[in-house]
Amino acid sequence: MKFEDILDEIDGFGPFQIAVLVLLWVPRMVLPCHFLLNNFIAASPPHRCAIGGTFGNLTEEQRLTVSIPARGDGGGPESCEMFEEPQLQLLANGSRGADPPTLRCQSGWVYDNSTFSSTMATEWDLVCDRKSLTQTTGSIFFLGVILGGLVFGFLSDKYGRKNTLLASYITATVFGFASASADSYVLFAVLRFLTGFGLTGIGINALVLTIEWVDTEHRLFISVIGGLSWSAGNMLLAGFAFLVNDWRPLIVTVTAPLGLALLTWWWVPESARWLLANGKVEKAQFYLDKCAKFNKRPKASSNLKLQKLADFETLEKKKKNYTYLHLIKTPKMRRLTVLTGVVWYGVASTYYGISLNVGGFGLNIYLTHFIYAAIEVPAKLTVYFLLGVFGRRRCQAGTLLLTGVCIITNMLLPPGLWQVRAAVAILGKGLSEASFTTVILYTAELYPTVVRQNGLGYTNLMGRVGVSVAPLILLLGDVWTVLPQVIISSVAIVSGLASLLLPETLNARLPETVDDVEKPSGDEITPESVEPPAVFLQSKNI
Repeated sequence: MKFEDILDEIDGFGPFQIAVLVLLWVPRMVLPCHFLLNNFIAASPPHRCAIGGTFGNLTEEQRLTVSIPARGDGGGPESCEMFEEPQLQLLANGSRGADPPTLRCQSGWVYDNSTFSSTMATEWDLVCDRKSLTQTTGSIFFLGVILGGLVFGFLSDKYGRKNTLLASYITATVFGFASASADSYVLFAVLRFLTGFGLTGIGINALVLTIEWVDTEHRLFISVIGGLSWSAGNMLLAGFAFLVNDWRPLIVTVTAPLGLALLTWWWVPESARWLLANGKVEKAQFYLDKCAKFNKRPKASSNLKLQKLADFETLEKKKKNYTYLHLIKTPKMRRLTVLTGVVWYGVASTYYGISLNVGGFGLNIYLTHFIYAAIEVPAKLTVYFLLGVFGRRRCQAGTLLLTGVCIITNMLLPPGLWQVRAAVAILGKGLSEASFTTVILYTAELYPTVVRQNGLGYTNLMGRVGVSVAPLILLLGDVWTVLPQVIISSVAIVSGLASLLLPETLNARLPETVDDVEKPSGDEITPESVEPPAVFLQSKNI
């Protein structure tokens, strides 16, 4: 007897499974609100040097004229420089002659508060020489995500999904609210790191709990519906940011739903799969009976049968001695490991590189973010259809290469064609989402069963590295305006080409052992229709 047989008895896709999905939708919606929060709390609005001193009866416009040099593009005063001495002659003849000496702002800055009433940049003057610190908080947050993935993955397997989920809720809630009251940049960065650490546990455990209660036939469907929580939360973030344009209350607003998650945690069931695998038969029986009752089915198998299954699962668990080293011990596994690592890094870096850059298309920042989020829904649904038509490899390569092409096209289009540039950018964002959806499915089908979890852990780590680097890439715009786009498009194209070197898995029996992967090309496994275990991945909740 297998666990799937038990699920068949009590209905592996009924009201109970839908209830679990609904209970975990709200906390999963919080993830994109925090992952992309830097778009709003770290925004740097237009600014100029604050000017002091007395200027007689001069108007404000005249004071600016004699105190701050005009930008070369005619777009107003310089943001980071002021004249060393007032240039009163500019009022008489409009010409300053030889360039007068300038210096950095001496008395702080004046900010345009028409879009944001307050951000990190305006409160702590993170502009000009210090503006890199705003993007740095994004990378620090994602470093917390990396560490959280390693720690909560271990805790989930050792202490159970439900208990670890509670720890994640508490950690993310406490440090999320605390970060809203940080009185210094350093303290804020530390608290954001810890918030990212806690949120990762929510992503891991919410997904695994949802999937481990669903039968094989409906796993792919559940993964699609569950994945839409990311898009929904991403769209809500634009609305929250529009309504709450002060950065501290905004952090509180996007963290508050975790309070509801804490209240509903009591109703979230523990994974019966995990309980049986760890010999907790009576507890597993309790949740299985609850599932059967909710689904209006007879009670689960007898305690004796469950005990036999638990003994089998425990024995199998002890037999598994595979480690991360098995990913690189043999030639084809090494090749697979390198290529999937490159693809995951490229997919994550490209997606977040686009998502964290919502300005410059002539659209309101809130509207741009909302459209970027909304395009993910049709992109996600479309690619799941195309995966069954064109295969995994073509979809993976095609979405990445086309994303790179969209970014390059945008670089070449003149700024005046902002409508066209915005349309191309939105298309690129949709394609980057499609590439993320594809890699989630594709990777799980490529790795053999005996090292699949290790393979998924490694590729998710590579994705998190790509996410952490993305905010830093955007800082290179100071060196050359289009340099971030050059790098992101190059990464997308290189990772797309790398995916062409991977084997196709459409309708192919999944490899069970390392030997299955190492077989010569002529000894490939006979293709057959198989439901892929892609849903054990963590989606973009990396």
